[in-house]
Amino acid sequence: MSLCQDKLCIGLTGGIGCGKSSVARLFAALGASIIDTDAISHQLTQEGGAAITAISSVFGPDYITDKGALDRTRMRQLVFSDATARLKLENILHPLILEQSIAQIQTASCPPYTILMAPLLLECPAFLNLVQRVLVIDCTEQNQISRVRQRSGLDEIQIREIIAGQISSVERVTMADDIIRNDATPDDLVDQVFALHQRYLSLGAKTPFDGN
Repeated sequence: MSLCQDKLCIGLTGGIGCGKSSVARLFAALGASIIDTDAISHQLTQEGGAAITAISSVFGPDYITDKGALDRTRMRQLVFSDATARLKLENILHPLILEQSIAQIQTASCPPYTILMAPLLLECPAFLNLVQRVLVIDCTEQNQISRVRQRSGLDEIQIREIIAGQISSVERVTMADDIIRNDATPDDLVDQVFALHQRYLSLGAKTPFDGN
């Protein structure tokens, strides 16, 4: 189901460090409307965010900073070592993120198609129901580790734990309608995005959208 019925909505997903944000920026430069669920999550958990009261109630004030925002470092350490805690956090955040995603899709101008960037797209049927196609960004595990280390300072063990907590690359690729391999050069990535952009323009031009 797409909430912008006369335009194509693509679900963009992939494992940590695969390059989802880089791909989304390239699509945005080509005119696509981008909805970023990570950005929505950050808004919900910043100072005064809509999720802060519930998080404090469930996890306690130690997980909220003095400024009233989520203590991301402390929470990350908890949820990656405690599956029950991760589920509790998801139960708070996912309905709110879904609500905001729907609102943004409904108000998007939809030119010429919309990209919903959602790391947990394939694990969450409610989000999957918002899109008409699934685009998976994939790369080698070593590239994932290298990129995440460069940007976050996490060590390899921590990164491997995060990767292990996500669905596998094989599962993602199996569920994909479209795949971008992000293991080569920046120019290669640009070429792959442009090729898909052309395809999405063609698909999005169909009214009503039939997905073929």
